[in-house]
Amino acid sequence: MDTSWMNNPNLSGIDPAKLQMLLSLAQQGQQKKQNELLPFIMAAASQSKEKGMSFSPQETDAIIEVLKMGKSPEEIQRIEKMRSMVQLFLQNQNAKPPL
Repeated sequence: MDTSWMNNPNLSGIDPAKLQMLLSLAQQGQQKKQNELLPFIMAAASQSKEKGMSFSPQETDAIIEVLKMGKSPEEIQRIEKMRSMVQLFLQNQNAKPPL
């Protein structure tokens, strides 16, 4: 697995523990089938939130931009679609139940 993205200067301000977590998730995600990726990412997002590890919008943007480097337009579109789905999921988790 290519881990060169972790050395990108755009990520220098992100806690190394967060980058290590991302690397671990990326390694686990490589073993998933296409239809297993979204549930895997959703579970990972929930677990990291429960552990108190979250990414600021700026960190998320930097990571996504680095991951998109050198990708085809189709791959970039998939990354953006996955990002939107995760954001929607997280927003729904934060929503308060109606009174």
